Amino acid sequence: MLDPFGRSISYLRVSVTDRCDFRCVYCMAEDMTFLPKSEVLSLEEMDRLCGAFIRKGVKKIRLTGGEPLVRGGIMTLINSLGARIGADGLEELTLTTNGSQLEKYAAQLHAAGVRRINVSLDSLEPEKFTSLTRWGKLEKVLAGLRAAKAAGLAIKINTVALRGVNDMEFDRLIAWCGEEGFDLVLIEVMPMGDIGPQRVDQYLPLSLARTAIQRTWTLDDTDYRTGGPARYYTVRETGRRLGFITPMTHNFCESCNRVRLTCTGQLYMCLGQEDSADLRAPIRASESDAQLDAAIIEAIARKPKGHDFVIDRRGPNVSVPRHMSVTGG
Repeated sequence: MLDPFGRSISYLRVSVTDRCDFRCVYCMAEDMTFLPKSEVLSLEEMDRLCGAFIRKGVKKIRLTGGEPLVRGGIMTLINSLGARIGADGLEELTLTTNGSQLEKYAAQLHAAGVRRINVSLDSLEPEKFTSLTRWGKLEKVLAGLRAAKAAGLAIKINTVALRGVNDMEFDRLIAWCGEEGFDLVLIEVMPMGDIGPQRVDQYLPLSLARTAIQRTWTLDDTDYRTGGPARYYTVRETGRRLGFITPMTHNFCESCNRVRLTCTGQLYMCLGQEDSADLRAPIRASESDAQLDAAIIEAIARKPKGHDFVIDRRGPNVSVPRHMSVTGG
């Protein structure tokens, strides 16, 4: 599938649920209202949708949420998608998780064909971790990471950079990831959902973070890529990778190869735009995939050149009104 700018769409992110057992401050409101079950795609419908994208050339699928592992019966979908990994199907099936359920599911994920996961973790200080996630417990996530490591899963830690909150922990996170054998990616906070002056104050350009990090660590250039938006370096002292995702200071749109499917069947062609295509209606309208295939092609033809994120004290606080959890980041 080629979009209007000649970019090949080979990466699908699927939000399997809007629910989560955390309430991370940059992702959800504390008093979230979740979707009624009738609006959410069944796991069978999600599998059918993923199959349509695979037929059209998608090679990588990442399951997200909310928290994907709180979805009832989720291993049914993961096992089905894992069975599609092969020469004529998927090249990779991955998962982004908060780690709370990994102790239970890590071995099952590896058995299903998942080899690499991203785990969101914004602080190694227990009290701060609970404050950022509102409900989360750091030790439960660390136990999940130990289980994932034991199961043979490669682990990348995703950390949202928050000025005055966790920027003083970057050196500790880099050292810890080096000790544990994890890669680390720092992510600029994005203006999505219900943000206010606090989020504006917490925005940290990663160019500043990188300058501070280089006072302690040597960052060597690398051509390593995962198909996502991160720009990677190798930390010479640890041998692990450090990535930066910079939707604000450098929008990385010129190489965008991905689209995002929500748990209600809305396809977002860009994380930073509101335009979406309804794929739930065609999948429920007919057992044939003809309408579904046509809807996918029409949607890809509308994929924009780039996003319009902005954080500016002088303007509106919200660039995109939906919460990050709706599209899974």
